[in-house]
Amino acid sequence: MTRTGFVVQGSGFKVLVGRFGFLVLSSKFLVLSFVAPAAAQSLEQRIRAAATATVTWVGYRVPMVAGPRQMCCYDNITNGTVMSGGSCRLESGSGVSMNTGDSISQRGERVMLESATEFIVLARMDAGRVSRIRTFTPDCNLDSGGLPVVWLRDVTADDSVGWLTPLVLSAPEPGELRDRVGKTAMTAIALHNAPAADRALESFVAPTRPEWLRSDTAFWLGSTRGEAGARLLARMLAQDPSDKVRDKVTFGLSVSKVPSALTTLIATARDDRSTKVRGQALFWLAQKAGKDATATIAGAIDNDPEIEVKKKAVFALSQLPPDEGVPKLIDIARNHRSPEVRKQAMFWLGQSRDARATKFFEDVLLKK
Repeated sequence: MTRTGFVVQGSGFKVLVGRFGFLVLSSKFLVLSFVAPAAAQSLEQRIRAAATATVTWVGYRVPMVAGPRQMCCYDNITNGTVMSGGSCRLESGSGVSMNTGDSISQRGERVMLESATEFIVLARMDAGRVSRIRTFTPDCNLDSGGLPVVWLRDVTADDSVGWLTPLVLSAPEPGELRDRVGKTAMTAIALHNAPAADRALESFVAPTRPEWLRSDTAFWLGSTRGEAGARLLARMLAQDPSDKVRDKVTFGLSVSKVPSALTTLIATARDDRSTKVRGQALFWLAQKAGKDATATIAGAIDNDPEIEVKKKAVFALSQLPPDEGVPKLIDIARNHRSPEVRKQAMFWLGQSRDARATKFFEDVLLKK
């Protein structure tokens, strides 16, 4: 049996779930089942049939969007550094930490030679109803706390998206069920490497959907969905009726690695109808830096008609690398026509603790 898989742990046992079955090393507090697909059964029916105990965790694995990504829990935090170790507790764990770089163990060792191409979806079934959705990559150690775990084989990405979508759309707002089922199911959909995921996410950002859903989806469109996500974010900026949601769209654009996302973000900072959205776009542009971003920020300081946007742009300059931002702030503090803008530039120079800023203030005070 191949050892490719994930580990499910409980008090006094460890079980390795591989592609073709189980290796039970010790089993004292956990009932495990391995379920092959039955003819003409939907995923919904399979999950309900698998949940024979009052509380059962039901899991499966599906293809994941490309890119280095590890989803697990972290038990040890030392000197501000999060390190993997121990197990991810399905019952008591508060969430999943997603790492898009190298995975490092407690001893500083790499624990993944290659990026995962699949991820795990786990549903907590409580008296026949879904009470929690969790997602992990296969390298994560999982502790079920003694509850039964049922593993479903041969689940397709389309079936998974089809089952998860109603969980998202039926989530109440607000409440624990929305956070533990609706939001995590939406995240799981965004991670699927399948066109069905793009279609589902597009349905989540329709103007009639709740603001929380449109806002949360915007981040994952930028983070995981590539060109399709960038196009949909651009459409949201043009069509969504809520400035609160469009504000979140600027963040989604900022985390996208697609070149067109940066182009849209720059256009938003220059031309969006909302003062707030223009300001947020400027802020996220500063985090990306680069010549185009810097020129857009400087243009907003000089040309935007709203003083609040100008002030936000000055703040954005303060977020640039010091060698880019500090000289521009000094120039604005010396020469800009608006006293309010000059005052704002001086404030952020004072926060910079940069020697050039100190020299600028000495010159001003001594009237050089």
